[in-house]
Amino acid sequence: MQTNNQGVQVGIVGGTGYTGVELLRTLANHPSAHVKMITSRSEKGVSVADMYPNLRGIYDLQFSVPDIDALKTCDVVFFATPHGVAMSMALELIEAGVKVIDLAADFRIEDLAVWEQWYGMTHSGAALMPKVAYGLPEYYRERIQKASIIANPGCYPTSILLGILPLLKAGLVEKNSIIADGKSGVSGAGKGANVAMLAAEMSESFKAYGVNGHRHQPEMAEKMVDITGESVDLTFVPHLVPMVRGMESTIYVTLKENTSQEVIQRLYEEAYASEPFVDVMPAGSVPETRMVKGSNMCRMAIYRPAGGSKVVITSVIDNLVKGAAGQAVQNMNILFGLDERLGLNQVALLP
Repeated sequence: MQTNNQGVQVGIVGGTGYTGVELLRTLANHPSAHVKMITSRSEKGVSVADMYPNLRGIYDLQFSVPDIDALKTCDVVFFATPHGVAMSMALELIEAGVKVIDLAADFRIEDLAVWEQWYGMTHSGAALMPKVAYGLPEYYRERIQKASIIANPGCYPTSILLGILPLLKAGLVEKNSIIADGKSGVSGAGKGANVAMLAAEMSESFKAYGVNGHRHQPEMAEKMVDITGESVDLTFVPHLVPMVRGMESTIYVTLKENTSQEVIQRLYEEAYASEPFVDVMPAGSVPETRMVKGSNMCRMAIYRPAGGSKVVITSVIDNLVKGAAGQAVQNMNILFGLDERLGLNQVALLP
């Protein structure tokens, strides 16, 4: 059982969904973290091991109703909740010295008018935004170290931003014609009952969704502008594929001038040389989602097809790990000055 009271004391709010159980799975292997409490109003009193048999013998915990005073005894609280929950509780927690990591979207977009437009509710946390860091470690590590609240990125933004940012930062591509084509497994839709996610509805089929606009588009565009200082024109189309977990993003950009495949490959290798969870594969490789299943790794390959003016980046992650819970734990490690890799050295599952 995980009963050691040493290390970072962790609370999880909203632990019954896929990201909640993935947090528990990841933290079970973390040598410097102890899950102190996990909450769910609907499952109060239910044993974690009864809901998730894969955690039998690992956790001696029951789901409890969220209690702000109890959560204040933690060092960090993860919110694996619907949008709007974290912003309603974060102020009291950070005033008590507790770090907050939100796996929902409450703090991902700095322009709150844009956030309200896309999420259809009033944002009540404007005063909190100066204390927020966007939790993409490869580009915001220094801000994360100093933050009180971490906005864990969406899964699509993680795979796409990691894939495109080296070229954008280097100024090698046109910023007015970026196309990102994303494909995700059905776990990205969450655990709630949904007719469209039934096996008979989605098996042996493949479809686009959110073609007229998806809330991850403004999140990505804002970060591209933040990092490059220039406006961008991003077209993003997500797709649902008939698998449980995994995400592949293919990104298309146009070169400003003739830049060789070798130069672009070297640019990416140098950009991510010191990053423990980004793997730039050799030229000509084809990243597959199974190469990252169950791991916190993002693997990518870069192409210049037929030596033309286009560059194609293909990027794969596990949407529940690097796209959610794993990246959240990576951010926790940074916040508390721990080795970033702690709890995250799982090797991908094959086959």
